[in-house]
Amino acid sequence: MPTTSFTRAAILLATVALPVAGAAHAQDQAQSDQTVVVTAPPEPIPAAITAGPEIRGIISARNDNRIKVTAADGTSTVVALTEATRVKATAGLFGARGGKPGTDALINGIPVTVKTLQSGGGELIASQVSFQNKDLKIAAMIRGATDQRFEEQTAATESLRGRLGDIDKYNVKATTNVHFEVGKADLSAEDKAMLCQAASQANATENALMLVVGYTDSTGSEDVNQTLSEKRAARVINHLQQACGWKPYRMLTPAGMATADPLASNDTPEGKAQNRRVAVNVLVSKSVDVM
Repeated sequence: MPTTSFTRAAILLATVALPVAGAAHAQDQAQSDQTVVVTAPPEPIPAAITAGPEIRGIISARNDNRIKVTAADGTSTVVALTEATRVKATAGLFGARGGKPGTDALINGIPVTVKTLQSGGGELIASQVSFQNKDLKIAAMIRGATDQRFEEQTAATESLRGRLGDIDKYNVKATTNVHFEVGKADLSAEDKAMLCQAASQANATENALMLVVGYTDSTGSEDVNQTLSEKRAARVINHLQQACGWKPYRMLTPAGMATADPLASNDTPEGKAQNRRVAVNVLVSKSVDVM
């Protein structure tokens, strides 16, 4: 029989209640040699369990089975974790998926999206917590500096934004945009020829490097768009290196930026078409560039 949302909520709440019931049972046994009949706690009334809000932010504090998630505007929300909480990690660009993570992976400094249920008493319980593997790695490196204060998390956020590298150290010599159909990451013959032409021109620029960034329009969920933007960037990089002869050591760390930095409004089909792209940027370090 498929598990309903109310049944899953009952499991979540029962996880919290079981240790109390177990302690009472042990005390009864110690006080009497007679047979003790333990009645299972009643299932919570379905009406008392409702879907809670979806919360996005950075884990700014943790205390045992509770985490505090702080949003970009500084507001914080405390959410309870249980044995039934599902933890989901999404691999980043070129990242390998490891084993299934547990709640111990939820450390300070990691950006998360939390799906919640709300108990009758108003407590929020996490049904699912998702994050990016690459963000977990960065959060682990800065974990010692968090000290469970939101001010510390600001530095963590800036570190995550810096995945593209310090763009201020480079001059942008040229940008080639490759566009895609909705939900697709396929390169047309025209796209492939344009990429090789861009690589040939970049080769003529001494000390040139490439920064490849994938984007999507606003169609689809956050997770789908993130994965799609990374897939598009990876497809372009593979063609540049394998078919156009661009050397891997001349490639800066690529990224998928989903719906960030749109070129046009996502309110029109024309605007969305412009935003479904991969930007191939040819850069030269300011320290060696002669303007």
